[in-house]
Amino acid sequence: SGLLTRLQNPAPTTRTLSSSNSFSQNIASYLWKLGRLNHVAIAVPDLEKAQSLYKDVLGAQVSETVALPEHGVYTVFVELGNTKLELLHPLGEKSPIASFLQKNKTGGMHHICIEVDDIKAAMTELKKKKIRILSEEPKIGAHGKPVIFLHPKDCHGVLVELEQA
Repeated sequence: SGLLTRLQNPAPTTRTLSSSNSFSQNIASYLWKLGRLNHVAIAVPDLEKAQSLYKDVLGAQVSETVALPEHGVYTVFVELGNTKLELLHPLGEKSPIASFLQKNKTGGMHHICIEVDDIKAAMTELKKKKIRILSEEPKIGAHGKPVIFLHPKDCHGVLVELEQA
């Protein structure tokens, strides 16, 4: 019984899910659910250069610059069809993006944003599960909708933003 015989008669494979912990049962227990990826945010040291890269070099549709003083950032959105990139630049010295850029001089990925259908229910459930939320209440984000940020140490090193859909 050589290799050729084994290739001609492969062993059957069966995949089963444990009925006590199936994927669908886990989802059904939530009072809220994750939606689509809204955007990936990139901190940039030079906003005009970054805008030019996406608009003039790559041909993307790029928004105007918007100041968000409550978050300490300037934002620009790059439309990608299935999602967006958010270019972030510091607004003021106390900006969280300023401290990010001090550690990452050339910029880099800052956070991901995922939509949720009920941000208040998500906050309640996540707190019960010991996931730290970086504010007591949602703030209004760049899209004019409530947002919260989850601590990266609780999310495998990724800063996660949840946005009310």
